[in-house]
Amino acid sequence: MRQVLVIDDDRAVRDALVQTLELADCRVISTGSFVAAKDYISPDFEGIILSDIRMPGRDGFHVLNYSREVDHDLPVVLLTGEGDIPMAVSAMAQGAFSFLEKPCDSKDLMRVLERALRARATVLENRRLKTLATVGDPAARLIFGRSTLAEALRHEVRAAARLETAVLVKGAPGTGIAKIAEVLHLCSARAKGAFHKRSASGLERDALQREWQACHGGSLFLDEITALSEDAQMALLDLLEAGSETRLLAGCVTRDPLARTQSPALNNDLFYRLEVVQVRIPSLSERTEDIPVLFQRYVTQACEQAGVAEPEMSADFMAELMARDWPGNAHALMSAAMRFALGLTNPQDVGGDFGLTEQMAQIERSLLVAALRKTKGRASLTAEQLKVPRKTFYDRLARYGLKAEEFRE
Repeated sequence: MRQVLVIDDDRAVRDALVQTLELADCRVISTGSFVAAKDYISPDFEGIILSDIRMPGRDGFHVLNYSREVDHDLPVVLLTGEGDIPMAVSAMAQGAFSFLEKPCDSKDLMRVLERALRARATVLENRRLKTLATVGDPAARLIFGRSTLAEALRHEVRAAARLETAVLVKGAPGTGIAKIAEVLHLCSARAKGAFHKRSASGLERDALQREWQACHGGSLFLDEITALSEDAQMALLDLLEAGSETRLLAGCVTRDPLARTQSPALNNDLFYRLEVVQVRIPSLSERTEDIPVLFQRYVTQACEQAGVAEPEMSADFMAELMARDWPGNAHALMSAAMRFALGLTNPQDVGGDFGLTEQMAQIERSLLVAALRKTKGRASLTAEQLKVPRKTFYDRLARYGLKAEEFRE
């Protein structure tokens, strides 16, 4: 939530700040003194503080000191009047996030506040993950994203993990099939047991049986299960039917990122056994709202590992990221984030060479996908909800290679 607590005793200045912030899509809490603002300052406050330094009674220094006592990581940006620069420098030494001299340009103001808001969001997200780590929810800790599809994936993983049957994990290239399989294992009652990852390609009967035995009480993940030889498939069926203490997690790459089903080159008995419990990983093109969240996380991780400061990312830059199709999914996004974090590329390079037309096309495609998923592929209802004529709707589907029936359950 883009929330800003404004503290300034000058009503005219305060109103001007509120107008600027609201135009920037911020939710503003406007107060004229520390006393009026005090009740909003807490470790759970999701926003940041923008306070004047010179105020009667409790001044900006008191706001800063009180805020840091309540929450050391709560950003406080101070506004200084003419001649107050030495005071502002002192405030920075005491932990202020930044300071601005009044009157300040709205662009300069928002540039500083955007950095503060990102810093606050990162702190709160890290706290949330630490809390989840304490209660032991690997799905929440390791599967990132705030979209409906991301939450649905976490739910599917938790539900599948509770079962003892084999699980088929499917997704487009780069969606992280092996990672989701490991989260399944960590969410299950077998979490303390062994977890081995093997490529199904070239895995013959004897090697398969050795791996199976090594994972007794745990889970064996076979990547690209469709590449398993016919003899190894028969051996795997025998192991499954013997009621072993090893759980099978199978991976299968779908070349169509929107495909819900696929007919793998598997023995029919093995295919139908795996078909019972499936987890499908949505592609980034289906959940574009998660792209900024994931990119920011990857950049933060890369900067921490390299010991460098995080580069700034503007709203326009994030919009460019969301406009890309990302056929390589999370793996491609992670690589781009690492290059960006290390200064090997600039925002324009990461964003691609897309002009306005291409970006709008990507956004339109994402909206169509989201609408089709919401209506479960009912074309007429989707067109009605989008308020477009049926012919126009079908023309748009054809333009982006989408088929309504692919979204039916």
